[in-house]
Amino acid sequence: MKAFVFPGQGAQFPGMGKDLYDSNPLAKELFDKANEILGYRITDIMFEGTAEELKQTKVTQPAVFLHSVISALCMGDAFKPEMVAGHSLGEFSALVAAECLSFEDGLKLVYKRAMAMQKACELAPSTMAAIIGLEDEKVEEVCASISKEGNVVVPANYNNPGQLVISGNIDAVNAACEALKEAGAKRALPLPVGGAFHSPLMMPAQDELAAAIEQTEFHTPKCPVYQNVDAKGHTDAAEIKANLLKQLTSPVKWTYEVQAMIADGATDFTECGPGKALQGMIAKISRDVTAHGIEG
Repeated sequence: MKAFVFPGQGAQFPGMGKDLYDSNPLAKELFDKANEILGYRITDIMFEGTAEELKQTKVTQPAVFLHSVISALCMGDAFKPEMVAGHSLGEFSALVAAECLSFEDGLKLVYKRAMAMQKACELAPSTMAAIIGLEDEKVEEVCASISKEGNVVVPANYNNPGQLVISGNIDAVNAACEALKEAGAKRALPLPVGGAFHSPLMMPAQDELAAAIEQTEFHTPKCPVYQNVDAKGHTDAAEIKANLLKQLTSPVKWTYEVQAMIADGATDFTECGPGKALQGMIAKISRDVTAHGIEG
């Protein structure tokens, strides 16, 4: 079975989407429509901007979303997903690709999410770190031992076996990194992010996004959408909506999501969008499936 997967924040690169815009009439139409919806020319930053400009939250999330969705839609008849999934932000791309959300509504929600997350980041000094070479259970145990009222550190991204990203207040993340290295982690790498994504510190953003999601029409998707929150495939619009909202403060269970897709019959994964991060993760999760980009 064919699965299509969509990357999250961090996959952006200068010039992203320009080839599509120049060569495909549908891509040009959708990028132009995106400029109208957002009220600024995101294409100017995507096509001509610097890496630093692309890092702005109000740009990064919509840019990765647009590149991913438009890449998939421009495949034409070759885009026939039997299941879809996305990593964090990528879940919004997956929902549009599966026709659960319209392109316009998906973009509006992503922009709202980006701005809400930026605000939440400014409320508390917070960060994330990648823990390499330790069992998930050990990372969970250490985080739980350090977390306390007002000083939070939690598992945020279960990327693949041996790589788990933690998230929380700066002091708590730093303390967890030291404790995890002592517990046997090969590396504990601080990530260049300005917030604690997928942690309780994103609650203000979740509250802000709730109203927007509630007012948005969700349709029955054309194939199961595997979601970050519970790593299960969903076709019920109400369930999808509820899980999407929880996603901001819950960990991305990517390892278990991919394993569930494989258990349900996925043999071929196509990553739609910038970068190759998900292909690398999938290769580490299972050697029994193929993972490639759109051209692969």
